[in-house]
Amino acid sequence: MRLRACAALLLFFTACATTPPRPGGTTSRNPRIANLQRAAALPWRDGGQCVVREASQPWPVLVERCYQALDHDRLEFHDTTGRCAVASTGAAAVGVGFCVLAAPEIAVGAVIVLGVVVIAVAIKEELDAYELRHVYPEEAAASRGPKGAPREAVAKRKPKLEPKPAGQDWQPPVPPVPVDRTRRASCEPVPVPHAGKDDTHNECADKFPPNRYPGMDVVVGGVPFDALQVGVRVLWEIKTHRFDTYNVFIQDQEIEKELIQIEKERRAAAACGYGFVVGVSTEAHKVALEARDPTLDVVLTGCIR
Repeated sequence: MRLRACAALLLFFTACATTPPRPGGTTSRNPRIANLQRAAALPWRDGGQCVVREASQPWPVLVERCYQALDHDRLEFHDTTGRCAVASTGAAAVGVGFCVLAAPEIAVGAVIVLGVVVIAVAIKEELDAYELRHVYPEEAAASRGPKGAPREAVAKRKPKLEPKPAGQDWQPPVPPVPVDRTRRASCEPVPVPHAGKDDTHNECADKFPPNRYPGMDVVVGGVPFDALQVGVRVLWEIKTHRFDTYNVFIQDQEIEKELIQIEKERRAAAACGYGFVVGVSTEAHKVALEARDPTLDVVLTGCIR
């Protein structure tokens, strides 16, 4: 709901501002194609399927509906204009990244993409199809004036996005590894259904960090975690049991068991370049973990059983 509220504000901003043309570039008069061209510069985890589905919507609506499909690990957002700080007043949970990306125009340096962007397969196919539909003289003439080029000359013209022949049928490009080319493929986060059926625990894991994949655990480096935090490379282990109600003997046993699990998770996170946080429901639990391992990052979530 907060994302929708922010999108509504940005739709209002869109009505009051026009996007200046890029220097030396061309701007499509078709809003759908303009959205596809804008989205082509961003990394998408779903191959661009959401963008193609929502491309006919205004850009802020497209961003609202497809924001979760972005590869957030490869994006950095900077509110260079200060507008997003104003737009998010009273709705702090709405990310600056969403606000910056959904703005009518993107200021220089506001969105930084890490690594080389390969156009998402679905977006490329849609742009290719549009380009091919407009190489025939009747449409080309409409855009240039009454005199159009001969059909043969137009037919020989290559669409800008047409892949070069490689001696075999062209295959969709493989998206680059999110962080670097040397990291193991298993370091890519893979959402999986929550392992446990504890609804209270799962709700805390979804809402507190908050979880980039609500309703899902995430596997990184072959190890499952309760959550991957939105907007940052931080993995979470969530504990929601009432540790302070246990007797001293049970508390000691519980801490021993947890430290084995936590150490395994912390090593996997570090090996893949992620931070690691343990979230607990009670102060007694936090104190007990930190007493045994002061290097742990333990956060009090306050999630109630």
